[in-house]
Amino acid sequence: MSASLAGADAVFLAAPVGALPTLAREALEIAGPECVVSDVGSTKRAICELVDDPRFIGGHPLAGAETAGIAHARADLFDGALWYLTPRAGGTTGVLYERLHRLIGSLGARPLALDAAEHDTTMAAVSHVPHVLANALVTEVAGALAGEGGAPLAAVGPSLRDATRVAGSNSAIWGDIYVGNRDAIAASLERLERALADARELISAGERGPIVEWNDAARRSREMLLATAIGGEATQELRASVPNRPGVVAEIALALGAAGINIFDLVLSPSLDGSQGVVALWVSSGAAERAEELIVRLGLPVARP
Repeated sequence: MSASLAGADAVFLAAPVGALPTLAREALEIAGPECVVSDVGSTKRAICELVDDPRFIGGHPLAGAETAGIAHARADLFDGALWYLTPRAGGTTGVLYERLHRLIGSLGARPLALDAAEHDTTMAAVSHVPHVLANALVTEVAGALAGEGGAPLAAVGPSLRDATRVAGSNSAIWGDIYVGNRDAIAASLERLERALADARELISAGERGPIVEWNDAARRSREMLLATAIGGEATQELRASVPNRPGVVAEIALALGAAGINIFDLVLSPSLDGSQGVVALWVSSGAAERAEELIVRLGLPVARP
């Protein structure tokens, strides 16, 4: 790794998640004291436990596709994308968090702080298990069609293509993801097994009413999940008075992130003697009251300009 990192303000590491802890430590060894080092891996607990340095802040942008390589590069890749950050409440400095938050925002993404373990549990449910299901489904269908002696391509419709789009994704990346997040994935699969068993019993019973209710409930759940994206909302500024202690900005960001409240912008204003300061942050107007309540619970006074 080049020693030119010594003059960098920020560094992003992109590699299979199993290689990231070593890369992060190497980067931190040659990075300057004011350089923030982050990564873009889709599991966070392991690297945050292994890399104990206040200059490291884990990250994970929810962007990209199953394609790879420069031929599939897009200038708008991060526009509107959610970008998880996993600062440590007791170690991440406010200045470095603000720098990383602003840089990610300048790329068009929406930074959201989340505890590393909570991030991995969330990603197991919304990303990792769907990949497992795609693998299992395409294997099951291929075996069933082969068993019937039919031509698979003639029987494949759009539903199967959509449901298995991510099947067999890059093994160099996904092998590490499955291993690195195995506990959360296994727990999510256990819950899914119970849901599939319930669905099997429901359908086997053959009573149309309950089946329709189950199907309608699934549609409503999907609509709710797809309606959570934020874009173009009015924002409200909140100003929290904070003491000058390590991790105080991370505490605020994690509290709001755990409640699903996105910080659209963040500015730090230290006092002249450096003993305290003000954190000005902008959140959705609809979430401002809840955000204020959460910050006050941290023992920090809040004002609205």
